[in-house]
Amino acid sequence: MTRDDDIAHAAEVLRQGGLVAFPTETVYGLGADACSDVAVAKVFAAKGRPQFNPLIAHVSDLAAAEALGQFPPAARKLAEAFWPGPLTIVVERTPTCPVSRLASAGLSSLALRVPSHPVALALLKAFGGPVVAPSANASGRISPTTAAHVRASLGTGVDMILDGGPSRVGVESTVISFLDGTPRLLRPGGLSRDKIEACLGQPLSAATAGPLHAPGQLESHYAPRASLRLNADAPKPGEIYLGFGGHAHGPHTLSARADLIEAAANLFSKLHEIDAGASAIAVAPIPETGLGEAINDRLRRAAAPRG
Repeated sequence: MTRDDDIAHAAEVLRQGGLVAFPTETVYGLGADACSDVAVAKVFAAKGRPQFNPLIAHVSDLAAAEALGQFPPAARKLAEAFWPGPLTIVVERTPTCPVSRLASAGLSSLALRVPSHPVALALLKAFGGPVVAPSANASGRISPTTAAHVRASLGTGVDMILDGGPSRVGVESTVISFLDGTPRLLRPGGLSRDKIEACLGQPLSAATAGPLHAPGQLESHYAPRASLRLNADAPKPGEIYLGFGGHAHGPHTLSARADLIEAAANLFSKLHEIDAGASAIAVAPIPETGLGEAINDRLRRAAAPRG
């Protein structure tokens, strides 16, 4: 278990410009001082991440977020309803925002989130500033939901790992943009569309073409080493099957009772487990309702052609 002195040491590592992997309720993040160009550059280097792909700045509460970004009333309403939690909000920076422009790929926008994991919140409060924290894994690969996944993917590329147990939600945060006055879904995630739309009292618009304002929008992402075939009713010869509900062929399933919350929590850990010994994976059909939208988004990107 993570202790108070571990949190204090991790905060000092961040102050010295180092990298700290830490648990959130979604996935493990690779944290760095968001206001340091050098520290943010280390994140891109450690992950092998293209610098046109922005990062999310994690803060301890809404007040800290509003010091960095300009929140229109609808964005503030979402933050008040769902923070801390698996929601990222993209807004324009404040004129005095100190977050490195590298974190926003040079754009005037900023992606902000308040995580709900107690270890993440303790670290943010101990550090006292914004922390960029993309998933703590090699860029484009399966996201980590345990400290062991981080060690296997990044090894000595991270200065310290805080172990807070398995991530509860298991898929990244939902990303909503308010840059043009219209709430737009940039990435489905751990907070379902229907809950957001109910809070706003209006449907979410689709993302528009143009620069990336948030992570998780690249066509190929979250990819295992094995090939991936989706919406498979049964495995073909040589494939290992990842089931769901009534589709069960073998020992691996996202949720035997067809529970989408359980499936989201298991998604990346199951892909890690199967990928260790498979050259081909077949995945059962997943409904597009609720968290199924986020699960299918991750699976489609994981199965996309790789550059």
